[in-house]
Amino acid sequence: MQNAPLHGKTALVTGSTSGIGLGIAQALAQQGADIVLNGFGDANEIKTLQAALMRNYGVKCVHHPADMSKPTEIAAMMAFAAEQFGKVDILVNNAGIQHTETIEDFPVEKWDAIIAINLSSAFHTTRLALPMMQAKNWGRIINIASVHGLVGSVQKSAYVAAKHGIVGLTKVTALEMAHTGITCNAICPGWVLTPLVQKQVDARAAREGLSDEAAKKDLVSEKQPSGEFVTPQQLGALAVFLCSDAAVQVRGAAWNMDGGWTAQ
Repeated sequence: MQNAPLHGKTALVTGSTSGIGLGIAQALAQQGADIVLNGFGDANEIKTLQAALMRNYGVKCVHHPADMSKPTEIAAMMAFAAEQFGKVDILVNNAGIQHTETIEDFPVEKWDAIIAINLSSAFHTTRLALPMMQAKNWGRIINIASVHGLVGSVQKSAYVAAKHGIVGLTKVTALEMAHTGITCNAICPGWVLTPLVQKQVDARAAREGLSDEAAKKDLVSEKQPSGEFVTPQQLGALAVFLCSDAAVQVRGAAWNMDGGWTAQ
C-alpha cells in the first residue's frame, strides 16, 4: 500500500465495529491508513474484523474497547493510539446511541447517556487529538452528525440536541484550526440501514403488522425522497474525499448525504 493516498496515516474511528463506523474504517484502510477500531462486540468477531482489514488492505489494525460515555476511558484510548502508532492523523467521531420518547416522558438517564456518547465524546477525542495533529500540522477530524444535526424530528430530543451540538462543535474546531493544515467537517447522513435503524424497522413491523421489507420502505419514504437507504460505503467514500488534498478548503461544513431529506 506504499502508493495509497493515506499510507503512513493513522485513523481512529469510534463506534467502528459495525454500521457506519465500520464502513468508514474499511474505506480509509483501502486508501492505506492504519486503523484504530473502537466499539463493543464479541471479542472473536472483532479479531476477525481486524484480521480482514489487515489482510485485505495491507494495513495495521488495533482495537480499543473504550466506553465513549467515560472521559477516562476515552483518554486511555487516545493514549493507546499514540503508543501504537505515535499519532492520530484522522479522527472520525462516529459512536452514537438512540432513544425515542416524548420530552415529558424521556428518561433522564437516557438523555445523559445520549449527550455523553453522541456529543461529549467528540469533544474529548478532539481535544486529545489536536496536539498530535498540530505537531505535524496535518489532521482531519470528521464528525458523523446526522440530518438531525440540521432538522428536528419528534421524540428524538436528546439525539437532535446532540447532533446539532456536533455541527456546532465542528464549526468551532474548523475556525480554531483555520490557519493550520487541520480540517474539521461533519457528515450528516439520512437513513442508513445500521443495527440502530434496523431496531426501528423491527419496531414498526411489529407495531403495524408489516413485513421487514415493507417496514423499511415505509420508514425511508417518510423522510427520504430517494426512497433508498444511504450506505456505509457511500459515507466511507465521502470520508475519504474529506481526507484528500482536494478537500483542504472544505472546513466547517455540515455535508448532508440524505437522499434529499433536507432539500425539502
